[in-house]
Amino acid sequence: MNQQYLQCGRYRLTVRQGHRPLVMGILNVTPDSFSDGGSYSSLEFALSHAEQMIADGVDIIDIGGESTRPGIPPVPLDEELRRVMPVIYALRDCGKPLSIDTYKPEVMREALIAGADMINDINGFRAPSAIDAVKDSAAGLCIMHMQGNPQTMQQQPEYGDVVQEVAAFLQERVLALQAAGVDHDRLCIDPGFGFGKSVEHNYELLRNTRRLIETLDLPLLAGMSRKSMIGAITGKPLEQRLAGSLGAALAAAAQGAMIIRVHDVAETVDALNVWQAGTVAAGD
Repeated sequence: MNQQYLQCGRYRLTVRQGHRPLVMGILNVTPDSFSDGGSYSSLEFALSHAEQMIADGVDIIDIGGESTRPGIPPVPLDEELRRVMPVIYALRDCGKPLSIDTYKPEVMREALIAGADMINDINGFRAPSAIDAVKDSAAGLCIMHMQGNPQTMQQQPEYGDVVQEVAAFLQERVLALQAAGVDHDRLCIDPGFGFGKSVEHNYELLRNTRRLIETLDLPLLAGMSRKSMIGAITGKPLEQRLAGSLGAALAAAAQGAMIIRVHDVAETVDALNVWQAGTVAAGD
């Protein structure tokens, strides 16, 4: 990958191969997210959790106001804005880039006005006016692949060649954003682990992370923390998937992923720091 930096609003983040991957910490302000729903839904608790993530070494804070776990109905626009906007305003001077996990163009616009540095869109900026909402900003844009929608995506996901089809989708969305004038260094990609994929699809994508990076020539975000693909291998329930999630993070990092999206920031930062030290030592 030729890209050295990701332009992320007010921040220029290093995504150079060989550099330690960035850790994106998940801050869900929802009552129904699959892993920590309700834990940080009040402003006070959300800010406290963000402060702890900063102390733990987080590189990007990803704020989400709508659960996208399988089967959950969509959240009305006004409710999503009510959840996320106070958090953005409260954290915009925290010293870390703020990412907003949303597929709604109206939320994108309001978040950027409020000071968000990145838009993380599970829908790949396919909604009408989504590209218009972000193209004239300096925000980083994460393009994710999803087959179907959160209500139906896990019912029976099917692919001929999951790696080729995900790569083709991401390439098409990259070209659409670039055609609208979005600079290459504002973009990163996410294969969408768990979003319309079986366990086998997820691990095929994980094993081919480097292929996706080389095909798209963009930094890749890997989000596998606590997901069912971890439980399928470890046999562990949600609350016992930390070790498996760390294994997935290190597997993605070894394949060249430059952003790792996680619930457990401190543990992931430690794991990546040790992995990085060992990798550098091995190459000396």
